Amino acid sequence: MDAVELRAMQAPIKDRYKADPSAALITLKAKGSIDNENIACKVETGRALATAGLHPATGGSGLELCSGDMLLEALVACAGVTLKSVATAIEVPLTSGRVIAEGDLDFRGTLGVDKEAPVGFAEIRVRFEVETDAPQDKLDLLKKLTERYCVVYQTIKNGPKVSVSMKRV
Repeated sequence: MDAVELRAMQAPIKDRYKADPSAALITLKAKGSIDNENIACKVETGRALATAGLHPATGGSGLELCSGDMLLEALVACAGVTLKSVATAIEVPLTSGRVIAEGDLDFRGTLGVDKEAPVGFAEIRVRFEVETDAPQDKLDLLKKLTERYCVVYQTIKNGPKVSVSMKRV
């Protein structure tokens, strides 16, 4: 797909959202069910069932997916799609590209070993490795726009309002 095809595909969508801003508000959902035999949660991905469990650093077997890894994988997926979309839109030819996300965790926090240790990632780093002949100013623009329009990156960076509820069924 080139920039012209991308613009043509997105133009009617953008026009609709400009005319009716409420049409752009969509609620995405994820569901999972608690495994009755193991310390795990079966997550419906839309393509398959993914079983998440404890990370080995918290006693897990390593056979199940780690939700922390899944968060980083979601970031990589979103950043990669956004990078490719932006590169196409601003006509930066990419011969190849990789997205790498790394996050630092102190597992003392999640295990309750140290009340002062944070629960969650203390730092997340995203790195793009691209093969292109584009000049540096275009790469700088590509990075800037990818950061700006990557939903998962912006969500992590800006911390949306989050609520939790529980009900008996």
